[in-house]
Amino acid sequence: MTRPVRLAISTCPNDTFAFHGLLTGAVDRRGLRFEIELLDIEQLNAGLLRGAFDICKASFAAALTVAHDVVVLPSGSALGFGVGPLLLAAVPGTAPSRPEQLTLCPGRHTTATLLFGLFHPHSTRVEQVVFSAIMPRLQARQADFGVCIHEGRFTWRQQGLTLVEDLGTRWETATGCPLPLGGIVARRGLPAETIATVQAVIHDSLRLALADRAAVLPTMRAHAQEHDDAVLFQHVDLYVNQWTLDLGPVGRRALDELSARAATVGVGSGGRLDVFST
Repeated sequence: MTRPVRLAISTCPNDTFAFHGLLTGAVDRRGLRFEIELLDIEQLNAGLLRGAFDICKASFAAALTVAHDVVVLPSGSALGFGVGPLLLAAVPGTAPSRPEQLTLCPGRHTTATLLFGLFHPHSTRVEQVVFSAIMPRLQARQADFGVCIHEGRFTWRQQGLTLVEDLGTRWETATGCPLPLGGIVARRGLPAETIATVQAVIHDSLRLALADRAAVLPTMRAHAQEHDDAVLFQHVDLYVNQWTLDLGPVGRRALDELSARAATVGVGSGGRLDVFST
């Protein structure tokens, strides 16, 4: 490509960890020029849907809505066991059950919102807000429930909130698959050689970060909502795993399962997410 590759990722620690080498120039960019943006996940999803990026991190639920236009890269995904969003309550002993109740979700096209719709359909009103606003609004009793993602998974107890359900655990019980939250997708219109090169750079960046975790801390701190180093590495340990390096057959099966279940609630066209083959 003669123009820069428009790349967008999230500000969450697992992405800034994985992309540290690319963000800082510590890995060989293999002749590519990048224009990189760091955004909230719902901003990423919106950008994906309007075609704003060549390569981006996106919720798999959002990618399903444009599955015919994108391909998932083998590296860079967030999926696993024990990684799901948490359904939290402002008041102990309550659960979503009445239409006058309000649940906050972190964006219409997030996989977290899809899971709430799968497991608690039509149980409450739903309002979409930026993920960082969910726990403060629950603390202020401005909503009854919230679907919590990112660092909040580790800090909700300190906020005085109550766990209703781990939506990831429910997914695992129902499917036997790791939960696919989000991944790196590329526009199918990009040259295959460019996509393969970007995939190689991301793989290199991940390996660099895994080899020297301490060197990545300044990059994670610069963008995180939570600045406690232990919490940042909890986040990395949860979301960066063998399937982040390569989805493999287990990751591909999980994407197929998500595609099928999403179609039952009208998310996506019923098509499957294809993984790029290098």
